[in-house]
Amino acid sequence: MKAMLLRKVSQIDAMPLELQDWPYPQVGPNQVLVKVTTCGVCHTEIDEIEGRRQTKLPVIPGHEIVGRVAKLGSAATRFNAGDRVGIAWIYSSCGKCSLCQRGDENLCDQFQGTGCDADGGYAEYTAVPEDFAYPIPTGFTDLEAAPLLCAGAIGYRALKLTGVQDGQTIGLYGFGASAHLVIQIAKYKFPNSRVFVFTRKRDDAPSQLAREKGADWVGITGQASPMKLDCAIDTTPIGMPVREALRNLNKGGRLVINAIRKETPIPELDYTEHLWQEKEVKSVANITRRDVEEFLPLAAEIPIKPEITEFGLEEANQALLGLKYGKYCGAGVLKISG
Repeated sequence: MKAMLLRKVSQIDAMPLELQDWPYPQVGPNQVLVKVTTCGVCHTEIDEIEGRRQTKLPVIPGHEIVGRVAKLGSAATRFNAGDRVGIAWIYSSCGKCSLCQRGDENLCDQFQGTGCDADGGYAEYTAVPEDFAYPIPTGFTDLEAAPLLCAGAIGYRALKLTGVQDGQTIGLYGFGASAHLVIQIAKYKFPNSRVFVFTRKRDDAPSQLAREKGADWVGITGQASPMKLDCAIDTTPIGMPVREALRNLNKGGRLVINAIRKETPIPELDYTEHLWQEKEVKSVANITRRDVEEFLPLAAEIPIKPEITEFGLEEANQALLGLKYGKYCGAGVLKISG
């Protein structure tokens, strides 16, 4: 099969993924083999490739996967051949530890990430434990469904973790693949809330997209918001927005950092200005199956409309490079088969 392979840690600018003829995945008893049709491009792939998140090598990246079940393992019973399924960032967990037992499988010491600890979707085929695959609602095309598996589901988790109530003010720092889906959830679930968006540059393409998606105010990171934020989500890869979001938070407000890694350090914080008055900072670590299972039906109910830039499998390096430098809005998606 054709696959884009990472052999060594490298800067994205070096275009490190190689198009290879690679062996088909072995399918375990409780796994399904999936013929991949689309795979979203996520910033976590950049963290893996550039070495901020350790990955097995060589590895096939990709964890926003949509495809059709091509083969069932000998003990697999959840799906039938031909079923459309999605695969998300969580590839597996132990299922036995106290964290898994209480529903926090994202924190399991044996957590494995798709396209990181196990080969992912930048390929014509991939295999996954059947309990970590999900039916895709019929209202979405394969291209539209791909970013829902991570950008959407992790954004849904981040929004839940803010504890926001209808009528409160929400701040979104960064407006890429995840935030442009989060705003659609927020506008649907919290119709009386204001959503303020902070981007890198005034009136750039993400700013324009934020206005199109219903932002009540759009400014740049570092700017004071028109009113204090009750909660905020930081989806950016850099440290500075953490400080700026805390500065704009209301008393008792909560900032949720929706990132696997930061490329630059969080600047020094002044306790009185940034943290006092019972402000909170919470990180998002990975994702659970429940997040995906709750989010996909909600996405269909809203319905969410992802903004997609399409690439071919062989263009994965260019898609990642464009993501790193903000060359396109919304989500990049690799189209791998028809």
